[in-house]
Amino acid sequence: MLILISDAFDPSLPGKLERFGEVTDDKSRLAEAEVVLVRSKTTCDRAYIESAPKLKLIIRGGVGTDNIDKACAAERGIAVHNTPKASAIAVAELAFALMLAVPNRLIEGHGSMKEGKWIKKELKRTELFGKKLCLVGVGNIATEVAKRAKAFGMKLTAYRKSNKPYDYAEVKPSLPEAVAGCHYVSMHLPKTDETVGIMDAAAIEKMADGAVLVNTGRGATIDVKAVVEALESGKLRAYATDVWPSDPPPDDYPLLKAPNVIMTPHLGASSEENLLRIGEEVVQIIDAFEKGEKK
Repeated sequence: MLILISDAFDPSLPGKLERFGEVTDDKSRLAEAEVVLVRSKTTCDRAYIESAPKLKLIIRGGVGTDNIDKACAAERGIAVHNTPKASAIAVAELAFALMLAVPNRLIEGHGSMKEGKWIKKELKRTELFGKKLCLVGVGNIATEVAKRAKAFGMKLTAYRKSNKPYDYAEVKPSLPEAVAGCHYVSMHLPKTDETVGIMDAAAIEKMADGAVLVNTGRGATIDVKAVVEALESGKLRAYATDVWPSDPPPDDYPLLKAPNVIMTPHLGASSEENLLRIGEEVVQIIDAFEKGEKK
């Protein structure tokens, strides 16, 4: 078995995979690979998959599989897996860090100090305590955010496709109802035909004036024009994001120059601890797959 590691994983992973066969990061050997490991950078579209005639298993280290053509993989009998639980803590901590950065004026405070300014009186802070937070999507990551929000004394509501009860918040039947009156909204949706652009002007209008929108799900789930207009009008106090329509986003992507945007370059799943957890799940997936193959 040849295992191709196409994107960045923990450096210890190749050694852990050697018991399954040869491990390489040489992408020119795709045609020989039976297993491919990707994260966000590699797109496993139809052309990619058809270039790998021996491929049996694709594993995405992280949440979601929207960079994999699952229909093509199914046609070819290729199994597709990801590691959704591994990244929950790492991404939730970043989401909460972004949420904390806005009311605590961390960016402005740091930047002004670096410029030799002392603008203490100008930087008025607000607290998360008592504020209303909506979780858009309630998977593993959102649940970790919910736990932290509860500890901060926030009031929670949530939106997801189904009305199935959720332990941490009341689930609303529509996105506008869920975000109504919310001071903070944290997005945790995958990219699907239904979720692209779901955070639109109608939903934003329902939020509290000066709301903060945090996105650690997928960049395509926001209506970019609506978010930029809300930032310019002040309806949104800030948009804090770790996710983009592509990695990196196009130079002309409107949010790069919009006011009151806090940006990170898709760091959510990149903690040292999480990369180790992802590696552990990858080993478990390949082990189970190999045993199933032998049976």
